[in-house]
Amino acid sequence: MWTLWKHYEFLGFRGLAGISVGLSWLVTLGSAAAAQTLQTPQTPAPVGLGGGITLQTPDLLVPDLPSLGEATRYLPEDRTVHLVLNLGHRKVYVYAGETLVASYPVAIGRPGYATPTGEFQVFEMIVNPAWQSPWTGEIEPPGPDGSLGLRWIGFARLSGGVIGFHGTPNVASIGQAASHGCVRMRNEDVVKLFEQVEIGTRVRVEP
Repeated sequence: MWTLWKHYEFLGFRGLAGISVGLSWLVTLGSAAAAQTLQTPQTPAPVGLGGGITLQTPDLLVPDLPSLGEATRYLPEDRTVHLVLNLGHRKVYVYAGETLVASYPVAIGRPGYATPTGEFQVFEMIVNPAWQSPWTGEIEPPGPDGSLGLRWIGFARLSGGVIGFHGTPNVASIGQAASHGCVRMRNEDVVKLFEQVEIGTRVRVEP
């Protein structure tokens, strides 16, 4: 017999069933929301800090690197020192690469003892050289008043002897063809030249 109790009992079971289904639905939604919450964002997340400021996860912070541009060839400028002795100018020119850095007036070989032309190299450098006369064998002491002055820079070996730059006390001969083939310089100039060259420095002698 259908009674009021059974009616409420029936409704109660249906209510419990509804509550059970509802709880299951909430659990499912909660699990899905939790799963979404635990995921690491893969795109910048905007933050409302004064308009347009975004926050990025550390693994997405890639620094801006400058462009490498096009590869170009670069060769350092040749600064090797070399000398050019111009007999017509009566001057020796000092070059560092293609740049003229100094020039000095000189005396060159007189007729019959012409200074040789061509390509040579410095092979000998002497401070305060002594000179021995090829005619008498007498050795002249070194010094500013000696025939070779304060410095000797040999650059050419010939069958009859050697040719080089050297100082001289005979300043009046500078600019003239007055020597026995060597290149005379004022003492102060040959001291400077001595500091600008080394063994192996190229010397070109031009007419």
